[in-house]
Amino acid sequence: MKTLFVSYRVTDLDRSLGFYTALGYVELGRVEAGDRSHLVILKFPGEPAASLELVHRPAGGRVDVGSSFDHLAIQVDTLAATLERLTDAGLKPGPVQNPGGPHGPKTSWLTDPDGYRIELVEWPPGHPDGITAADFP
Repeated sequence: MKTLFVSYRVTDLDRSLGFYTALGYVELGRVEAGDRSHLVILKFPGEPAASLELVHRPAGGRVDVGSSFDHLAIQVDTLAATLERLTDAGLKPGPVQNPGGPHGPKTSWLTDPDGYRIELVEWPPGHPDGITAADFP
C-alpha cells in the first residue's frame, strides 16, 4: 500500500488554484462531481503522480479547517529561492526558522486561502530525500 494524495476541501476553487499553482503545483486533471462540485488533481512537475486534490463543493458552504488538521509539509531544494519566488507571486511566507538548530533543516510556513498551513522544508546538505527511519535515533 501507499498514500495516493492528500485531499483538501476549498471554499473558492479559482483562488485556491491560484495559490497552489503559485506554490508550484500543476493541474493533472479535474472531474465534475455534480451539484457544481469539482475535484482538481495536482502534482509538482517532478512528481510521477498526483499528490494533492482540491475538492470544491459550493453547496457545502465555507470551509472550516477546525483544530484537527495540522499541516502539509513540502520539501524544497533551496528555501531562500522558493521564498523569493512565492513572495514575487503575491504569497506571504513566514520567516526562515531552524527548528533543529543551525545544522538541521530550514523551514518556513505559509497559509492557503482556507487556512490550511503549509511547512516548506529545506534539508541540510547530505540529508537523504524525504524522512526515513535514519531520522529517528
